[in-house]
Amino acid sequence: MIGVAIRAVVVVPLGAANPHPLVVPVVTLVINLVGSLLLGVIVGWLADRHPRARLFLGTGVMGGFTTYSAFAVQTLSTSSASPYIGIILVVVSVFGGVFAAVVGLTLGRRIAGRPGGIEQPEDAE
Repeated sequence: MIGVAIRAVVVVPLGAANPHPLVVPVVTLVINLVGSLLLGVIVGWLADRHPRARLFLGTGVMGGFTTYSAFAVQTLSTSSASPYIGIILVVVSVFGGVFAAVVGLTLGRRIAGRPGGIEQPEDAE
């Protein structure tokens, strides 16, 4: 609920202020990239030390803040008007989201004082 409220405070005024058809998909893209970065920070920072806080902030707040279902619908509607813009939105959303999450994970680990490398599956406990 908290994440949804934050997203609404950002999206509604921007969408209402500018009727251009790309405003809402671009705002959704930015929200999802910021959410991916923040989710990475939360996971890297809290790791296994505070599982309830990680679930609340990560799954709860960031899950409500980001909106991949809106991304899917907006991609379809944008692609029907301009296939190239739709493809760009998909590529930037997917690869940008992964990149933002990796950067966030690295930042979160640095905040927590742990090494910045990504843990290999064979090293995981």
